[in-house]
Amino acid sequence: MNIAAKTPSVAAEAAAILEKLGVDKALYTEGDMSSYSPVTGEKIGSLKTVSADEAAKKIEKAHVAFRAWRLVPAPKRGELVRLLGEELRAAKDDLGRLVSIEAGKIRSEGLGEVQEMIDICDFAVGLSRQLYGLTIATERPGHRMMETWHPLGVVGIISAFNFPVAVWSWNAALALICGDAVIWKPSEKTPLTALASQVILDRALARFGDAPEGLSQVLIGDRTIGEILVDHPKVPLVSATGSTRMGREVGPRLAKRFARAILELGGNNAGIVCPSADLDMALRAIAFGAMGTAGQRCTTLRRLFVHKSVYDQLVPRLKKAYQSVSVGDPLHSSALVGPLIDKAAFDNMQKAIAEAKAHGGSVTGGERIDVGYADGYYAKPALVEMPKQAGPVMEETFAPILYVMPYNDFDAVIDEHNAVAAGLSSSIFTRDMQESERFLAADGSDCGIANVNIGTSGAEIGGAFGGEKETGGGRESGSDAWRAYMRRATNTVNYSKALPLAQGVSFDIE
Repeated sequence: MNIAAKTPSVAAEAAAILEKLGVDKALYTEGDMSSYSPVTGEKIGSLKTVSADEAAKKIEKAHVAFRAWRLVPAPKRGELVRLLGEELRAAKDDLGRLVSIEAGKIRSEGLGEVQEMIDICDFAVGLSRQLYGLTIATERPGHRMMETWHPLGVVGIISAFNFPVAVWSWNAALALICGDAVIWKPSEKTPLTALASQVILDRALARFGDAPEGLSQVLIGDRTIGEILVDHPKVPLVSATGSTRMGREVGPRLAKRFARAILELGGNNAGIVCPSADLDMALRAIAFGAMGTAGQRCTTLRRLFVHKSVYDQLVPRLKKAYQSVSVGDPLHSSALVGPLIDKAAFDNMQKAIAEAKAHGGSVTGGERIDVGYADGYYAKPALVEMPKQAGPVMEETFAPILYVMPYNDFDAVIDEHNAVAAGLSSSIFTRDMQESERFLAADGSDCGIANVNIGTSGAEIGGAFGGEKETGGGRESGSDAWRAYMRRATNTVNYSKALPLAQGVSFDIE
């Protein structure tokens, strides 16, 4: 069926959503930066970009806003984020649809991404009354020692296309309740959802009433605009999501000026299926983890180690799932797998598959699927049975490729699991307590996320999100990730009439 002949223009639908949400039409129709939908390859926007001078002025404006916002009590700052959550609930269907149009996600994943935004708002509102410091025992009588946490400054956010709005919200919700201002440079591939998210926040700001102007702003532009954000002395923290290559450039530039970095980079994630695993459960978790979002999640399952005793039970079923999974237009069908973001992503997928074959891999799937759009790049997810972990298996390809390998020895497979450069997410499927606990122990998975009997994807906002090694080491979202957005002070208060010195030092002056 030629879907293209039977569906309305994606550009027209995107424009209608943007108009409904209240985005200024000039911002996405009168500019010089083109935006395309991966669903059809159709151009959906011509965005106004900021110049280097304009970007610098916006950062200065954000700094002024921060100086006022830091004095607002944290629970009142939380009220702004509560209002943002309300506005997101009201706009969920429209923003979720726009995410699907601009990032190519299926309907449930587009809506799920907006739900993540709502969830982090709920989390942050509660957190606004829990920015706790410690009271610390002191050796000096008549003294009290404590730590306090203060707002940090302007927080720069550089986001990627695969989660075009959720990652912004993880950072922005925490930054706002912590007393910081926010400057967001979205991916050039997904700028329309950024404009929409800012307008939704603007509505919350209007209801809030007395927030300083410039508290949250968006910078539309290319990498040179991102560099301005990274290099500006009044941006003490930059949270950047993207490739390891990007992180290698951003990290040193921030370190050079002693700024902080939250880096969310590559993730060559793996799962282990043990002899005692519930294979039905494992099958579902593996399928979603490897094929969901067309393999374009940073937590996508990319390597799978299956014990030899269950390999012939699980892998044929997995291959059948790969052969039968529906691939198609996420806007006008019930397909489970949508498009790759662009032609370059498809070409990288084909290159990796060819390299895997050269290393002895046997491939199921991976071919391009024609859904009626010449410029839409849809591909059947690829399952590649490999004789060992080598070649492209060691690198992350941002596409739906799952490399499957047999194993026999548990200690050896842990070493294989940890042998890649990235360390984001991992999972093990087992009903053996010793195996599960070993996987979570100090000599088990070396990833920031280690799961038992669930897949690598689908992290909840309550836990800190991030990874180790070439994943960057940053943490966002839940737990105590808020501390990265604040500065710590240690305070000692002497309420006695004497001045005892620490460590028993004597320094008497006549």
